[in-house]
Amino acid sequence: MTNAPDKANPLRTVRAVRSWAEEQASEYRAGEDRPLRGYVTLLSVYGAGVGVAGLVGRRLNRRAPERVGPLDLVTLGIATHRISRTLAKDAVTSPLRAPFTRFEGTSAPGELAERVRHHGGVRHSVGELMTCPMCLAQWVATALTAGLVLAPRQTRLVTAALTAVAGADFLQYLYALLQQATE
Repeated sequence: MTNAPDKANPLRTVRAVRSWAEEQASEYRAGEDRPLRGYVTLLSVYGAGVGVAGLVGRRLNRRAPERVGPLDLVTLGIATHRISRTLAKDAVTSPLRAPFTRFEGTSAPGELAERVRHHGGVRHSVGELMTCPMCLAQWVATALTAGLVLAPRQTRLVTAALTAVAGADFLQYLYALLQQATE
């Protein structure tokens, strides 16, 4: 059997591509448990979401701005940080993570420590995503950026509120540090 695509039999081509992908995944894993199929699923969902947002923007005749202003960039960054940590670490959002994680205790003030429950597959991949604020930041920033195109006024209001929450968090930590310093 050759590695060239078989134009006469598309099913054989699909099998060859699948076999090649499984071989690559096996070599990549090097014996470790890495849920590459789950990652591919998440990448597909992300890509589909971006595609849908683009189609909705086109349908509504909304165009991306030529540039993102400094104020929007700052509030997007701070709001992305805040909502990513909220989704990945806050006790209140633990029901969203519960199907994919196991509670292990508390970590930082107001935050939980959780471990991914499932080994392999999509549930493992989602668990990794849902417990990693830096991983979620890509998704959150993309959603907020799409919001600036599709619903700019509402998105700016949301990012302003989240920026205020992040500022309040900072002030709470600063207050606690100053309080400890005076004791």
